[in-house]
Amino acid sequence: MTNSYTVRRAGVGDATALIGLMRALARFEGYLDQFRVTETDLLERGLDQGPRQEFTALVADDGSGGLLGYAVVCSLPFTYDLLPNLLLKELYVDETSRGLGIGRALMTAVMAEGRARGCARLKWDVLKGNTRAQAFYRSLGGAPDGGWEGWIRQLA
Repeated sequence: MTNSYTVRRAGVGDATALIGLMRALARFEGYLDQFRVTETDLLERGLDQGPRQEFTALVADDGSGGLLGYAVVCSLPFTYDLLPNLLLKELYVDETSRGLGIGRALMTAVMAEGRARGCARLKWDVLKGNTRAQAFYRSLGGAPDGGWEGWIRQLA
């Protein structure tokens, strides 16, 4: 476990380590058997920062090529007030690196990303029953969105 890390935007060279952390999150949240993201997907859809960029990933880098955690964000550009929302799709810190402030540092970087994009709001979902995550997000000023209820419909 290292106490030294830097939060930065993920790049092409992070694909292998990032996919490992994403698989760990999928295992924790119970959808590993449905997880289909590959390193190629990460490269083509965001890490290459090309014209088809669908997401931005921020990572906590231990300085020796290892990643301690990550956050993935996407923008919803059109909203009722014509200001975009930033959607935090995933936030994960490796179990061995928890308690070092990495989650807070990643969230600070996510909020800075949202402000830089001119976003009015940061939105995210929290797994029901994950009281540690709920307490963490409350400590950052977050609160459940009581006005809305999450719904889903499979399309494929």
